[in-house]
Amino acid sequence: MAIPTYDKFIEPLLRFLASKPQGVSTSEVYAALADAVDLTDDERGQLLPSRRQPVYQNRIGWAHDRLKRAGLSQSRERGTWQLTDAGRTFLSSHPNAINDEDIEKIAKVSPDSRLTTDPDSPKPTAPQQTPGDGGSPDERIDQAIGELNDSVASELLDMIGQSSPTFFEHLVLDLLHALGYGTSRLDLQRVGGSSDGGIDGVISLDRLGLEKVYVQAKRWQNNVGRPEIQGFFGALAGRRAKKGVFITTSAFTREARDYANQVSDSIVLVDGARLARLMIEHGVGVTHRPLKIAQVDSDYFENVP
Repeated sequence: MAIPTYDKFIEPLLRFLASKPQGVSTSEVYAALADAVDLTDDERGQLLPSRRQPVYQNRIGWAHDRLKRAGLSQSRERGTWQLTDAGRTFLSSHPNAINDEDIEKIAKVSPDSRLTTDPDSPKPTAPQQTPGDGGSPDERIDQAIGELNDSVASELLDMIGQSSPTFFEHLVLDLLHALGYGTSRLDLQRVGGSSDGGIDGVISLDRLGLEKVYVQAKRWQNNVGRPEIQGFFGALAGRRAKKGVFITTSAFTREARDYANQVSDSIVLVDGARLARLMIEHGVGVTHRPLKIAQVDSDYFENVP
């Protein structure tokens, strides 16, 4: 018997999580599902080509990624999985086997839409194709990388949500430095506190500190509205500041964005989706592994005597 594909792990994973309403560790999930599908010792020992993880654990992880995207599961604590209310409702409506059509919908669900809960915000779209559906090898590689990045982005925001506000403020300053702000990390100072006046960080753009950028970081689940942006603009005005960056793990309402656009020379808004993308792009909180893809070097053959 071959190791099941990740979509085949979706139903047993759902039902196992339902039996653990308080949440369960990933190590317990791996062991239980390996037993549920009768994996042999050899199959449990098969590793990915990168040698980083057993194949079956990787596929179970992808099954959980899809459940999270569908809103059926969550990871409130690092290394712990738990069904959501929506997940329990879904299972109660499928007391027996889940049909193939519903499994396919979960397996191909678009990237997590929780970042765009505001009805005026753009919604993520499903990928045009999945690996192996007829696209060229280059297209399939790009698609796979996109899926991996979507999964990492979701996990980053989960982990940020479990961190302290102070940690998030430090993370934001690390990211802004990685983006090129400040001549050194010492030029980015955390200010957050009960008397911060709506400012969480200050960036000196020059050695003398004559030009500064002020930062506010909100580790929120609810969308940021216009009042918060107005308050930030007021804090900037109180410091006679010309530049500000407002970063949140959630999203901004249309009213908030419209107001920021009115003072577009003063405030830049970064929502959770963009925050995660920037972290991935600039290596903040993530590591990158090299991907070696062979291509014929035509110059070499042209220069052969």
